[in-house]
Amino acid sequence: MGESLELVKTEDMVEEGQVIKIRLSDPEARVIEVRLSNSEMKLLKEHYASQQKSIECLVKRKKSQRARYSYGIIFLLTNLIAWAVRDYGQIVFSDLHSCGIEGRSCYQKMGVLRVSLGCFIFFFIMFLATFKTSKLYDGGNLRHSEWWALKFIIWVISLVISLFVPSGFIQLYGEVARVGAGVFLVLQLISVIEFITWWNSYWTPEEGQKQSCFLGLFMSTLFYIASMCGIGVMYSLYAPNASFSLNIFFITWTAILLLVMMAMSLYSKQVNRGLLSSGIMASYIVFLCWSAIRSEPASKKCGAQTHGNGHSDWTSILGFLIAICSIVMATFSTGIDSKTFQFRKNEPQVEDDIPYKYGFFHLVFALGAMYFAMLFISWNLYSPTTKWSMDVGWASTWVKIVNEWFAATIYLWKLISPLVKQTRVANHEEKSGQQSDTLESQ
Repeated sequence: MGESLELVKTEDMVEEGQVIKIRLSDPEARVIEVRLSNSEMKLLKEHYASQQKSIECLVKRKKSQRARYSYGIIFLLTNLIAWAVRDYGQIVFSDLHSCGIEGRSCYQKMGVLRVSLGCFIFFFIMFLATFKTSKLYDGGNLRHSEWWALKFIIWVISLVISLFVPSGFIQLYGEVARVGAGVFLVLQLISVIEFITWWNSYWTPEEGQKQSCFLGLFMSTLFYIASMCGIGVMYSLYAPNASFSLNIFFITWTAILLLVMMAMSLYSKQVNRGLLSSGIMASYIVFLCWSAIRSEPASKKCGAQTHGNGHSDWTSILGFLIAICSIVMATFSTGIDSKTFQFRKNEPQVEDDIPYKYGFFHLVFALGAMYFAMLFISWNLYSPTTKWSMDVGWASTWVKIVNEWFAATIYLWKLISPLVKQTRVANHEEKSGQQSDTLESQ
């Protein structure tokens, strides 16, 4: 009575029955034999087989999760190589004949585009190798999570091959990279908005406690105060007088968008569920506006700070390194957010399903290669760049401003769309009711 059993052996099969040995966890550690029928032994084997499969799935899942960070490190190294090639590539490539006169085709902006092309080739190869993978036991999971020595060789070969690509093709790739970087920005924007929506639903649940709703309202108030303060600071720093007309337009339009989002959230019947997400989104578009103004080139008319003086201090170096880390984090977070872009978001996940879509993950990193290229060359294929600078120029400014307006438009549509659907349903029901009344009267 009360003695626990521990399985020792599942061998010694016989034709009509099967014998297993059981060790009793008592002081004598006695071993007894238990004879099971064929059906009972079959059930026992299925039980242990399922346990073994669960363990194997867990191991494969952990390898898959760790693989994400390895790809992130590869992407970070590629960013650092692109920076080194842009700012100091002349020292290395000046004597390389395949890089044209004095190696000019392999450093500065052309060098960045070459490194970006190599990175794109690597992640596109990984995309082709894994995009059909759906189960942890598929071959694509092995190609995604293991064989790191081979993948390192492919990465190096991709970067080296890009050095020998003709300059005309590199220019063409630069034009295509603008489009790819734009697609990446849209994916990133959708991912950010979905994260804000999740954050709002997490802190202000529909049937949550009053304390949770209070926390959501408190945080939304803080975000709105921070946004208003950001608007005021931008006016004082970047639009001190009427001569800064473009900056005044950017900041004023951002303030208008902020007020419109607040009004739409208050108009909604679910006030507690709308204010927090609007507050977070308001802070985000204020940040985009600030980043756009910071990207303006130095000029007597609109430059609030000086860029491109050719000198670097600790603040510019620190800001540059933070910008690189931000690129990597944005690419990484968008790549693992594949559920946001699935048509069947509520589809239940089976034990042996992959934890995230490998093909989408590598495709986002391939687009991220185009995106970091555009940031390093400030979205301009022809004007020169300066050391320790990133995303500075009028092209960068307008890209960020358009991104801000697009973000606000998508979010406002998310607020308006339920009301539009309700109106359409109400109109349809009203028409149906009128038609039924007409038929009854006849």
